[in-house]
Amino acid sequence: MPSSVMPTTITERPAAVRAVGLRKSYGDKTVLDGIDLHVPSGCVFALLGPNGAGKTTAVKILSTLVTADGGRAHVAGHDVAAAPDGVRAAIGVTGQFSAVDGLITGEENMLLMADLHHLPKREGRRVAAGLLERFGLTAAAKKPASTYSGGMKRRLDIAMTLVGDPRIIFLDEPTTGLDPRSRHDLWQIVRELVAGGATVLLTTQYLEEADQLADRVAVLDGGRIVAEGTPEELKRMVPGGHVRLRFSDPRAYRAAAAALDGAVRDDEALSLRIAGDGSQRELRSVLDRLDAAGVEADELTVHTPDLDDVFFALTGGPDRGARTEEDPR
Repeated sequence: MPSSVMPTTITERPAAVRAVGLRKSYGDKTVLDGIDLHVPSGCVFALLGPNGAGKTTAVKILSTLVTADGGRAHVAGHDVAAAPDGVRAAIGVTGQFSAVDGLITGEENMLLMADLHHLPKREGRRVAAGLLERFGLTAAAKKPASTYSGGMKRRLDIAMTLVGDPRIIFLDEPTTGLDPRSRHDLWQIVRELVAGGATVLLTTQYLEEADQLADRVAVLDGGRIVAEGTPEELKRMVPGGHVRLRFSDPRAYRAAAAALDGAVRDDEALSLRIAGDGSQRELRSVLDRLDAAGVEADELTVHTPDLDDVFFALTGGPDRGARTEEDPR
């Protein structure tokens, strides 16, 4: 019998979304300049970048809303250009701006989506009720959606996206404009979706969001992928990581300083700073050298750059990208 062993790492999983050389221009403005994407199934993949980087355009191409000028893309095994109906049947899309109709109730929004998916009336009502309950909206189901808070509208928007039970979900900056509590509630929803077997491609400008949710992150800037990896891998790409050792005994401090060539000393604080990425191998090397010198630190802390450092290092600073992709001047 053939082996049924599952891939051991996320990158070994089959691709839910794969793109090669995607290009898109609007007039003389190149929005996507030949990007490659490999989104493994069953994970959260974050496309991170400033405004105007090309994130929304990439999602529109992958969800068949916009045609690429060049390159190829497959979603759920379907060619985006040659088999758009197959792609649409496999995906759900929640954009930056809610698709919720505020003039009708939350329940009516859900039933309208069920009709669009050609669900039988009884099945549509069952699915709608189940999703409204899942997203904590049952009590508000009979109220006009215009009375919902921003977080409630976003939950309803995602619930509507799930009516067709999509395997792949595109969330295009889903927490834009939400308060911190609503953002955290939405993060939990994303985690539950992936735990249930879905694949989520998330676009975001929020560094914390990518760090909290993503199994893998691609940084998009100026229409190009400038880096890709796990959040931890990306953090190790930029300088600034170090191990800090603190001592209470001046003699131990001096012995450690002698044993650790290149350490930056702080004689007043009795602390040493050793540059590095904080990996297990580096930590073991530091501890081995301390053991050989017969010294033990009172405190050891590892400092690594965060995604803010990575983002600014790769995209040129916090003031980039004030314009949107729809207005890419």
